[in-house]
Amino acid sequence: MTPAAGMARPAWQRLGAAALLGAVAALAQAPLGWSWAIVLGAAPAIWLLRGAPGPRAAALLGLAFGFGHFVLALAWIVEPFLVDIARHGWMAPFALVLLSLGMALFWAGAFGLAHWLGAAWMLALTWPLAELARAYIFTGFPWAMLPQGLLDTPAAQALAWLGPHGLMLALTALLVALVHRRTALPAGVILAAALFAPLAPPEAPLTSHIVRVVQPNAPQHLKFEPAMVPVFNQRLLDATEAGIVPPALVVWPEIAIPYLQRHAQPILDEVGIRARGAPVVLGLMRQTDGRYYNSMALLDGARITQSYDKYHLVPFGEYMPLAPLMARLGIAGLAASDLAGFAPGPGPQLIDLPSIGPALPLICYEAVFAHRAGAAPTRPALLLHLTNDAWFGQYQGPQQHFAQARMRAIEQGLPVVRSANTGISGIIDPYGRPLVTLALGTHGHGDHALPAPRAPTLYARTGDLPAILVLVLGTLALTARRISIDGARRRA
Repeated sequence: MTPAAGMARPAWQRLGAAALLGAVAALAQAPLGWSWAIVLGAAPAIWLLRGAPGPRAAALLGLAFGFGHFVLALAWIVEPFLVDIARHGWMAPFALVLLSLGMALFWAGAFGLAHWLGAAWMLALTWPLAELARAYIFTGFPWAMLPQGLLDTPAAQALAWLGPHGLMLALTALLVALVHRRTALPAGVILAAALFAPLAPPEAPLTSHIVRVVQPNAPQHLKFEPAMVPVFNQRLLDATEAGIVPPALVVWPEIAIPYLQRHAQPILDEVGIRARGAPVVLGLMRQTDGRYYNSMALLDGARITQSYDKYHLVPFGEYMPLAPLMARLGIAGLAASDLAGFAPGPGPQLIDLPSIGPALPLICYEAVFAHRAGAAPTRPALLLHLTNDAWFGQYQGPQQHFAQARMRAIEQGLPVVRSANTGISGIIDPYGRPLVTLALGTHGHGDHALPAPRAPTLYARTGDLPAILVLVLGTLALTARRISIDGARRRA
């Protein structure tokens, strides 16, 4: 069947097929990680695009394909609304549908623009450009990008060279080539090698520093319950003290202490005793001048010597857009301390870990953004990721978030030390390989020698600039070409 023949079917059948293909492509995302599903879903969608009768039909096709992808890949988004189901549960289906549609609009624009530019192969530029926009505009939300589904394949190591947007460009070009008769065979061979070649990255050398990640497993609906707070605190303290020889560093998760910093000194005193001289990094809330901050603190004994405030906050979670209006309506962010939510910190900064060196702090959502992991003032020795994935449930969301932390390791060539309240905690080497992990829904600790960082990767040196230049300038050139052609036709 030709693409034109496929487009002769009723519109609802075409759009339904596109949505189904998007859902198939989403199977490459964690927890399934079926990387081949990207080809199985995306290639037929591009084939359908070739037969679209006009840009509007192409845009609707992209919208349906994107909606099918995101409604499955982002199904975990309902979980935060189920923590307090009586108060927020009614929002869950609206959140999933509206977020999926919002993300799908970027793909609709990519498909419609490619058709308007004159050929389906132009999707090789417009689709990565749409994903680049999705990472930056409206604070950004680059979750469930296609390259995220390549994590456990040889292609993932290309992140060190290309970053996520450059890899998206290469992947889309191969998918577009796969649906053209003349280029199908070489594109298929390259894709097969990228997905299935028996290649593994080298072993990363290890330092002499033993790092401990601690996981208390405090479910979100119980985390602040007065009867449970002592239980979770005891888990944190016991894990910190475990073993005969203290580690070089102990890492607790995001907002591990359920008190404001000014009320936390009694437990900080206990931490200082249990750590036996080891520095401890932990998450807590602090308040200054009436503003709340989601913070990371470094303890020397019982004293906070360095701190970092999260600056890339979660919209509708940690702060509310149009906060005054939302406050009048009585709508607060899910993780907010009050109707105004958290305030952003000043920006990226390093924490100097004794004997280990500088670390770039990333709190929860900040690890989703490749450009945030590369925003350190100088090159760190590791990425330090504290998170509370209890908001994301016990299945899809935490596993996808962990996958993104692994991507940041490959891109920057840096180890990642990650402590998550309910999991997945772990230590990840600079090739994205987990060296130790703590499973979802368990409590305890994991120790491992800290991997040494690699030499700075190409992506660590350049960031997204090469991808931005190629995608923006390439699309502008094609747009100018199309406008010129249209003008010539009108004059004729």
